[in-house]
Amino acid sequence: MVEPGVSTRSPRYRWVRDIPRRSLALDIVIAGLFFLMLLLVDAGSPATVLVLVVLTAALAVRRFSPALALTLAWLAASVQMLAGEPVLGGDVAILAVLYVTAAYAGPATRRAGLISVGVGALVAGVYLAVAQRGVGHLGTALAQGDIGALVWSTAMLSIVSVAVLGLSWTLGLLTRSRRNARDSRFTQYRAVEEQRAAQREVVVEQERNRIARDMHDVVAHSLAVVIAQADGARYARAQNPEAVDEALTTISTTAREALGDVRILLARLREDVVTGPQPVLADLDRLVEQMRGTGLDIEWTTTGAPAILGSGAQLAVYRIVQEALTNALRHGDTGRGVTLRLDWTADWVAVTIDNALRFPVTPATAAGTGHGLPGMRERALLAGGALTAEPLGGYFRVAAHLPAITVNAAVLPARAPGVRA
Repeated sequence: MVEPGVSTRSPRYRWVRDIPRRSLALDIVIAGLFFLMLLLVDAGSPATVLVLVVLTAALAVRRFSPALALTLAWLAASVQMLAGEPVLGGDVAILAVLYVTAAYAGPATRRAGLISVGVGALVAGVYLAVAQRGVGHLGTALAQGDIGALVWSTAMLSIVSVAVLGLSWTLGLLTRSRRNARDSRFTQYRAVEEQRAAQREVVVEQERNRIARDMHDVVAHSLAVVIAQADGARYARAQNPEAVDEALTTISTTAREALGDVRILLARLREDVVTGPQPVLADLDRLVEQMRGTGLDIEWTTTGAPAILGSGAQLAVYRIVQEALTNALRHGDTGRGVTLRLDWTADWVAVTIDNALRFPVTPATAAGTGHGLPGMRERALLAGGALTAEPLGGYFRVAAHLPAITVNAAVLPARAPGVRA
């Protein structure tokens, strides 16, 4: 893993960082303005101008190459001390260089910056202590005597220097730590999101695989009925022509039901073994009464004339209602009622369940990683319909839209007491 702030270039160019061109251009412009301003403040001998030029160069490349900037800063400081120049306003650039060595540079340059803080503070302390005596060399200062005062002055100035230089380096290190923590949180967030997506894919894939157990039974039974009806109609065509129409009707109905059952992939998805008949629309009454027995207040409304649904579609409606009511009981505000609506048309049935939320949720949180919502979506999708499940204000709505087989009337499930038509 590449450490943040370290260039991904080959080892030959490790001293150079990859930064946007506009960032480098901005640094150069800032350094140019810095140089022009310092010419007005620190203009003096050619040595002063040379020092300012080198410090400006260090300031310009500090983010592009912290190692080069640190080298230029040491070069400028050395020229400044050899020339006997006083403290210049341009020395502020040294603080900026130390900051970037800790904030953006690699381990070697970062350690070099820390060493520079200690060594630079000591050198600056000695230089300033000697300069205070009005001499240009340490030997001359020692020859003046009063070595104790010189040592004391050097120590105090070194402490001040290390505080100033160390503060810049420490601020850079704190910036680096904060950036690394932010990157770590972002990486962790992406990992969690990828894990959730993978879990949802696993849930869907498991449910798709389990339907293979039901494929043989559905297709084999339906094809056997179709073949038997077709053979019977062919043999009885001469003696009883009316039997042909009746057989064709049976074949059509059976084929439509088989098509619906094959598409849903969710018939008995999580039952390892089918031990008995599966729920149909007529069983909704019993389901609603069971949920009411838990204390859930359910208002059930049915509108329109019901149409014929295949067995798989009926199972899908039952399971969607069952899962939605169970979620309302587990996660919703049971102190407020749940609304269940079945809206019939000639070709479709719309199922809507609204329940009050106990706590506010977001769509991302509502997606979850369990079997419930993915299972409901698969049931609706593979029955030829669609399903949405999302929070709306203070409520959570599950809405499914499933197709019917024909426009003929079907048996309406017996409504529980208090249900309005």
